[in-house]
Amino acid sequence: MKTDLHIHTYFSDGVFTPEKIVDTAIEVGLGSIAITDHDNILAYDVAQNYIKENNLQDKIEIIRGIEVNTLYKNYEVHILGYFMDPKDSDFQNLIKAQQQARVKQTKEILNLLNKKEGIKIKFEDIKKLVAPNGSIGRPHIARAITSAGGTTNVMDAYAKYIHVDSPVYVQRKTVSPQDAVEIIYDAGGIPVIAHPHDLENIAEGLIKDLMNYGLRGIEAYHRKHSPAMVEYFSSMAESLGLIVTGGSDFHAPNIINGQIVLGKNFIPEWVYDKLVEEKKRLDIAAVS
Repeated sequence: MKTDLHIHTYFSDGVFTPEKIVDTAIEVGLGSIAITDHDNILAYDVAQNYIKENNLQDKIEIIRGIEVNTLYKNYEVHILGYFMDPKDSDFQNLIKAQQQARVKQTKEILNLLNKKEGIKIKFEDIKKLVAPNGSIGRPHIARAITSAGGTTNVMDAYAKYIHVDSPVYVQRKTVSPQDAVEIIYDAGGIPVIAHPHDLENIAEGLIKDLMNYGLRGIEAYHRKHSPAMVEYFSSMAESLGLIVTGGSDFHAPNIINGQIVLGKNFIPEWVYDKLVEEKKRLDIAAVS
């Protein structure tokens, strides 16, 4: 079964609705996908309802997923989670705290933009750029800066305002990767470290540490990973007894380079099978 286990919707920093994601995934021949919006799981139910209403159950399966943004030694570490129990209280509190941190960061940045740069943006204007109750983030702030005339394009907004050395940027107070992994694991989920190449030389040490908190996988297949990186992280996973996952990390059609299509990355069919097997193994271990 062709799969893509890393997809974003407009409930975070993607541009497609969950319904559009489902339609696109079916069009490109995917049999299973995971919607992994940043710090929320709202798109899952929307997508599932769409599948049910349109009798698409035989065409595609959706896994409940999330991508939790964390900080570790000045690195932004992303933790993917699959199959969590959405009713788990600690998991619910994690999402609530992450959302509050996003709102606080955004309001503080908007205040500094107004005071130091004379760029006036209302928080309500930022909220309009994401689905109701979705995760507000840097892409939305950058778009709002551009719309307000602060820069001529979004990339300039990032370069000038949305980075740690900018006088108007405020770092988000977020959860640690250890806590994110532990909470996802305790909620019956499978925690996976996302696109580990971004972590440079700390990746292996951090992965080994996170295994003490329940880390169960490495995202070896990712559009940023070269074949050599895929092999490197796959071998690391095998040596550590972890599963391998992968996905396109789809956010939006890329007009310059051609559309980054869902499932564009070659992800072996056994990746999905191993993920499901791991969930069954954890469920059996939990009741034994």
